[in-house]
Amino acid sequence: MRPKLLLNAKEIDILLHRLACQLLENHLDFSESVLIGLQPRGIYLAQRLQQILVDEYKVENVPLGALDITFYRDDFRRGDKPLVANQTQIDFLVEDKRVVFIDDVLYTGRSIRAALTAIQSFGRPTTVELLTLIDRRFSRHLPIQPTYRGRQVDAINRERVEVKWKEKDGKDAVYVVESQT
Repeated sequence: MRPKLLLNAKEIDILLHRLACQLLENHLDFSESVLIGLQPRGIYLAQRLQQILVDEYKVENVPLGALDITFYRDDFRRGDKPLVANQTQIDFLVEDKRVVFIDDVLYTGRSIRAALTAIQSFGRPTTVELLTLIDRRFSRHLPIQPTYRGRQVDAINRERVEVKWKEKDGKDAVYVVESQT
């Protein structure tokens, strides 16, 4: 199966602006809220949203962190190849803050479960929300749903969703591709 283009760069940009507006409606000045991008690919989405909020909507302070969940995953040390950790960078407390986890694709929900455990090392949030660019709604293993979603996708059988970011991959695009496994 050849990759099927789901979203092009223009469509992603429109979704990012819509998501930023939804965040702004619910968090106003972000004085009590923080954005946390999940490593490795959620951080690109989080950075883009922060940039839109600051540059285009003139929100003065939007705290942004990056959270690595590698050692909190339930499949840690279960595979044949070792998992490679990314960097966690949270230079603020989440105690009594409204935390927004940001990830590119919500699939089984296991990454979010791991993030919920990992964030406890940085304090106890007042609330935790989830923002995802792509929601694979029929693939959930855990009862986790996004608060904000860019687009729902019904990828079936051996299909998977690939999000390309210009910062990492040279272009913005979302594809549905046939999984190799």
